[in-house]
Amino acid sequence: MKCLVVSDSHGDRQILVDLLAAYQGKVDAFFHCGDSELTVDDDVFKQMAVVQGNMDFDSQLPEEVVQTVADTTVYMTHGHLVGVNFSLDHLLANAQQHHAQLAFFGHTHQLGVERHDGILCLNPGSISYPRGEFARIGGTYAIVETNDTAIDVQYYDRQQQPVPTLKFHFEH
Repeated sequence: MKCLVVSDSHGDRQILVDLLAAYQGKVDAFFHCGDSELTVDDDVFKQMAVVQGNMDFDSQLPEEVVQTVADTTVYMTHGHLVGVNFSLDHLLANAQQHHAQLAFFGHTHQLGVERHDGILCLNPGSISYPRGEFARIGGTYAIVETNDTAIDVQYYDRQQQPVPTLKFHFEH
């Protein structure tokens, strides 16, 4: 399974259009972890799973999404409702409840990837307003690829170029 994960685009619809065009047919699924500031009926969400962030005001956007792609279950939420600024405990508990192998979230605008109790927790960072150690990159998204033996994560910049120091490999 191969998917693209993006978050916190904050009204920058064009970057989402560009990512959809560039990766159409190259990934199995697209995930947006919230704070798009778009409405649920926007055309980009016909091809991209999305959740409601704290800056999204369309109440029709779901607070969480559980989706199975090629036998891999993904749990996604924005993060503000599960306290990701403080710990990943609630995120992990929700992912476990849904038997997910991957947990995607945004909110902090800081990229990160960790594995806990067999669940990969991933924040793609903010594509439009990054913060933290990697803010200098100018916005990031991630490609997550799973197979029977491992999970690989590669972060990319807004120009769709891989960031060599942000490549991660997790054995099952």
